[in-house]
Formats: sequence, C-alpha cells, structure tokens
Amino acid sequence: MSNPAKRRSILGWLAAVLAAVLLAGVLPASAHDEHGDHKVIAKGDKCVEDTAYMRRNHMKLLMHQRDETMHKGIRTTKYSLKNCIECHANPKTGSVASSKEDFCMGCHSYAAVKLDCFECHSTKPKAAGDTLHPIVAPSAQPEGKDKQSSLSGKMRWQMQANLASLNGGEGVK
Repeated sequence: MSNPAKRRSILGWLAAVLAAVLLAGVLPASAHDEHGDHKVIAKGDKCVEDTAYMRRNHMKLLMHQRDETMHKGIRTTKYSLKNCIECHANPKTGSVASSKEDFCMGCHSYAAVKLDCFECHSTKPKAAGDTLHPIVAPSAQPEGKDKQSSLSGKMRWQMQANLASLNGGEGVK
C-alpha cells in the first residue's frame, strides 16, 4: 500500500464505517423503528382498531366522538376518551400523561405534538366509587331541606331564576 491515494480511500471508508457504528449506538431507537421505542400499554388483548390505524387517526376518532356526544347527545363507548384512559393507563403512574413513559405522553413527546386533551380531562381512570365530583358527592352535600342547600340545588335555582327574569317573572316556584 505504497499508493497514498489508495491509503486515503481505505482510511476514508474505515472512518465512515466507524462513524456509522458509533452513531448507531447514540441514535434513538427511532432510527430502526419509525415509531420510536414507545411500548403500547393496554389492559385488553386488542385495541378498538389496529395499531397503525390508531396512530394515524386517534385524534379524528376522539373529535368525532366529542361531536357526537356534545352536539348530538349520542353517547357510545367504542372511541371514548374515558375508555382509552382506563385501558392505557400506566400501571406505575396510573396515568396516560404524567410522564414520558405513559401511553399518550410518550408518543406525543416523540412526535413533538402538543397534548391538550388533559387540560380539561383527567389523565387517570376513575376509581370504582368515583362517579361524582367531590363538590357534589353525597358526602359533601350539606344537609337541609332548602332547595338551595346543595350545589346542584343552587345551580338549578339560579337557572330557574334566570329563566324567570327572561319570562317576566314566571317559572320560579
């Protein structure tokens, strides 16, 4: 190998191979897997749709579910956020969005997409007995026979009073 050009060519190839090997150890798993090393956490055997479909369309499904429920009053559970949270909550944290190890936060962090569902919705599944917010739970309601003694009673009374003012005083009893 007395030829300097040939030696530089071989050294160049060796340097490229060495750089590739070193970078392979440093790069995240996304270099090998298009979706990163995010593990799917689920309680059931199978999701409501296949994984590839859910990765592409879960937001459309959730928004459609929201529109059906909020605007049309149609409640179904197949694509409900509540069911997603109950199935995909991390057993360690009990949440879907409290850390990057959790189901929703893991993918959204990897994809650099804002996760805003949980600005209003809970990130954790409700416990078996938690059906009412603590403010209106039976144990939190003050005792009394007055219509306004509970929060829901106060809200109902205020709504009736507002309607009565619009109807010229009729409607409040």
